[in-house]
Order: sequence, then structure tokens, then C-alpha cells
Amino acid sequence: MPSERLKKKILIVDDEEDMRIFISTVAETSGYEALVAENGEEGLKIARSDRPDLVILDVMMPKTEDGIQTFFRFKSDTDLKDIPIIILSAISKKTFFHYISMYPANQDAHYEPEGYMEKPPDAADLIQLIEGALRPKVGPKV
Repeated sequence: MPSERLKKKILIVDDEEDMRIFISTVAETSGYEALVAENGEEGLKIARSDRPDLVILDVMMPKTEDGIQTFFRFKSDTDLKDIPIIILSAISKKTFFHYISMYPANQDAHYEPEGYMEKPPDAADLIQLIEGALRPKVGPKV
């Protein structure tokens, strides 16, 4: 494991406990520190206090503001907007991108996640997506 991974914090925001356990276990066994939140509001609070290097965010979270609202709150917050976000959801990638393209908060500024993966995630593919999202960006985003 590269030493630069050892201190990277990944915030996992998902209402399903088994998914939080799975993703945090995958992250921790790969050398990352896992932070967990059950909903968007808790995730934003943790992000403000613990400054994660990456957020893995579920889209469908009942009894709370949904993941899409949380995504736009992250991206429109001057202190949090540069934190890369990976969306992990049971919603298909095509449906998600169509939905966010029509979302009112995306009309003035165009926001996209740094990665997207459909549930259930494969551990190796998830780590590869995490590493790609944490890799320093060079040049314009394509």
C-alpha cells in the first residue's frame, strides 16, 4: 500500500448499515480511514468537522434529505465543493445523470460526481474508483 493512502479519510454516507460496514471494511483494509454517516445531514456535519478526502454517497435515503440534495449541498458549499464525491446507488448511472441534469440546483452551475458505481459494488472495482477519484487532477476535467 502506498504510504500516501494511510491518512486519507473516506466519508461513507448511506442509510443501509450493511452497506456502511461493507464499504468501510473495504476502505480500511485498503489503508484508508473510514468515517460513516447514516444520512445527508449527518454526512455534511462530519465533512465540516473531519474534512474527508473523499465522500461515497448513496442516492436513495429515506426519512432524510436524499443523496442528490446532499450532493448539491456539498458541491455548492465553498468549504466542501472540492471534496471528490463517488455516487454509489441502486439507480442506474444513466438515470442518475439524466436526473441531475434536470435538477434546479444544477442549472446555474454544472456539477458531476468524480465517480459513479451501481450497487452492489465489487470491492476491487470500488477501490479502483476511489484511487482514481483521489488521484491529483492534471489539466481540465474531461
